Formats: sequence, C-alpha cells, structure tokens
Amino acid sequence: MRPNRVAPDGSTHAVAARGLLWGNRGQLLNARGEVARHHAGRNWIVCVLEFKGRRRTQWQPNRLTELYFLDEPTALAAGHRPCGECRYHDYRRFRRAWEQAFPDDPRGAREIDRRLHADRLDPDGGHATHRAPLADLPDGVMIVHDDGSWLVRGASVYPWSFEGYGTPRARSVLPDVVTVRTPRATVETLRAGYETVAHPSA
Repeated sequence: MRPNRVAPDGSTHAVAARGLLWGNRGQLLNARGEVARHHAGRNWIVCVLEFKGRRRTQWQPNRLTELYFLDEPTALAAGHRPCGECRYHDYRRFRRAWEQAFPDDPRGAREIDRRLHADRLDPDGGHATHRAPLADLPDGVMIVHDDGSWLVRGASVYPWSFEGYGTPRARSVLPDVVTVRTPRATVETLRAGYETVAHPSA
C-alpha cells in the first residue's frame, strides 16, 4: 500500500480509503520509488479522478507523484488549489474569488501559487497553521480540535477522517478562537465566495 492519501495537514499516509479527488505537488519519489521529499515546486493542484479518458501509470519515479484527497476542503487545507485544466470551471471560480479577496495582487496561476506557498509552509518547512475566531471562519475551512481536523460548515463542525466525516458538533460549543489548518490566503478566498466540493458525509 502506497503512502499517497493526504490528510488536512498535508501529511501522506498508506490507507485503503479512496477519496473524491487526486492531485500532486511535483515529483516526490527517488529512483527506487520511495518518497524522498514532501513537495517539489509551488504548483500544488487538485484534480478530478477522471478526465477525457486519460490513464496514468501510478507511483513512477521522475514523474508527478499521484496524491489522493477525501474531498476539496481536505486538499485546500493541505495547501492545494483547483487544477486549471481538468477543473477549469472550478479554477475560474477560485480565481475570481481570489481576485476579489486580493484585488491589489498580480493576477495569474503563478502569482496564486507564490502567495499560497508562503502561507502553506512554516519556516521549518512544515504545515503552517494560524489562529482565528471560529465565528468568523467561512464554510470549507479545516480547523484543529481534540487533536484532530474538523471541517467548518454552516453552524457546525465535522470531524474528519480518511473514510469521511463523523458526527458534527455545534460551532458554539468549541472555543472562540481556534487553530486553522487551511492557509490564510485560501481562507480569504473561501470568505470571498468560493464554494468547495465536500464529501457527502459532511
């Protein structure tokens, strides 16, 4: 079993559960087919599982390394963004919301990736988090609670797992300020109106 399932903190795991989406963050394998790096480059995308009948030979050295996500909130929390090819319409929606959130920024995928990369990693190269009032967070954001990841959606938060979401809790019973896994720039894009593709269990 390959460690190609991604958690909201960007870590990869060898589990059997399948997700709704796949993506990549560059060539992660060494010549022996072992994971040698967390990422390569700033172009971290999330894609649909099927597109124009294309087939890929999985887990090959010197090629983009396939990673799988439960759903889009998981991928966004891990630092990815919609692919501009297989998810063209979602990418356009994401970009419009991004431009509304950051009207003074240069426009284009490279500029998005540059700002995202600064937000997704901490100074040691690990997954960056930040603190924010829970009441102010938009739908689609992932937070930390009870040592796990939780999806913010409506008046509730949903506990995340590789298989799906568990029994929700009301936002009102959680602390007022929480640790956020989703990068700051992505949070602002969600706040500007980007709607995610969430797993049916949420």
